[in-house]
Amino acid sequence: MAASSSSNQQSSSTTLSFFPRLLSASLSILFLHTSNEAPRRPLSPIPIIVTPSLRIDMASSYLPATTESLDLASEAKNRPEAITILYRILENPASSSESLRVKEQAIAKLSEHLREENRGEDLRGLLTTLRPFFSLIPKAKTAKIVRGIIDSVAKIPNSTDLQISLCKEMVEWTRSEKRTFLRQRVEARLAALLMDSKEYSEALTLLSGLVKEVRRLDDKLLLVDIDLLESKLHFSLRNLPKAKAALTAARTAANAIYVPPAQQGTIDLQSGILHAEEKDYKTAYSYFFEAFEAFNALDDPRAVYSLKYMLLCKIMVNQADDVAGIISSKALKFLGPELDAMKAVADAYSKRSLKLFETALQDFKAQLDEDPIVHRHLSSLYDTLLEQNLCRLIEPFSRVEIGHIASLIELPLDHVEKKLSQMILDKKFAGTLDQGVGCLIIFDDPKTDAIFPATLETIQNMGKVVDSLFVRSAKIMA
Repeated sequence: MAASSSSNQQSSSTTLSFFPRLLSASLSILFLHTSNEAPRRPLSPIPIIVTPSLRIDMASSYLPATTESLDLASEAKNRPEAITILYRILENPASSSESLRVKEQAIAKLSEHLREENRGEDLRGLLTTLRPFFSLIPKAKTAKIVRGIIDSVAKIPNSTDLQISLCKEMVEWTRSEKRTFLRQRVEARLAALLMDSKEYSEALTLLSGLVKEVRRLDDKLLLVDIDLLESKLHFSLRNLPKAKAALTAARTAANAIYVPPAQQGTIDLQSGILHAEEKDYKTAYSYFFEAFEAFNALDDPRAVYSLKYMLLCKIMVNQADDVAGIISSKALKFLGPELDAMKAVADAYSKRSLKLFETALQDFKAQLDEDPIVHRHLSSLYDTLLEQNLCRLIEPFSRVEIGHIASLIELPLDHVEKKLSQMILDKKFAGTLDQGVGCLIIFDDPKTDAIFPATLETIQNMGKVVDSLFVRSAKIMA
């Protein structure tokens, strides 16, 4: 047992002495290995600094399609710099869902900036550039982007021709890509632009084919728009029966679906216009009022035109005195040249003054003469007012110089002479024009002899007797 214990102590001491030697050898080997290498610096993050000059000068490279790049565009010093950054975001070939979402936001911001710069051709080029991008996103989003860019072009002044050419290009592209939903809406937009440009035949041809296609697909919301366009087009062509038929079709389609308030206001506005054309001004006023309420709630600029036509109806039904009250109660935020024009017309009509009427037509030519709806009704109103004044002036005379009447009514001589001859032909009064001496000769109203109506009645009764005898004789002969 003593021998065994001593041997165990010897092996334990040998093991303990081995570990220090092993540790020393390992450290020496590590020291020799590391002494042959260059000393290493501790690792630290490398800062990436993007200077403002680098942001713009690197135009040849694209920017990452991230929200940080969008923030970079928002922080740009001026609009051209922001446009450059947004273009570089769109040049990024990434097609991940996040990249596509950022690019959609970049397109919206770029369209807004280009519109504010009135760069219509650049917006047109943007639509062409984005065609490869449209293949990566859903068709519904493509339609939204295309219509948004076309709307941006429409907000640029004097861009009607550009809009027409752009819509025609997009129609060709949608046909080749078989995007029926988008093509139909762009064609409807094109028809409206052609109608505004007075290209009525081309617009009518386009709408005729489009309405058949949409009815077959039963797209009622688009059908309402197309029927409304067709109604406006036929009204512009003075085809009132077809305009009413198209409006009825639009109302029928609208009753089957939910119609947005703006579209319902458009239907009411067109209904008022057609009723006013039929001289049913009271019904027209109610439709214009409904349209005004709808557009006013939406802050739609068409509200002022609805109010303008409401005032026109009041004037046409001989209630011009109500115009000032309507303006003061409903139109305080719409005060401007449109309502000032109607107020001037109402004042002239209340005073039965042709001179004030002429002054209003000259001062507000853009608001009265260039508005086809107002111009059409004011022309008849002016003729009525002129005839009333002429009849009142010539009533005391049996023979009067035309120049004297022209001086009393304060209108040009040739204009008065032409109107008097028209009134004579229309049998508004009995008379003749002696153009040799420049006089108007007025005849007394011929008195109708009482024997003539009695004679006509006797002849009619005799005719009835003869007819009854003929029928009776025919029965006897049969």
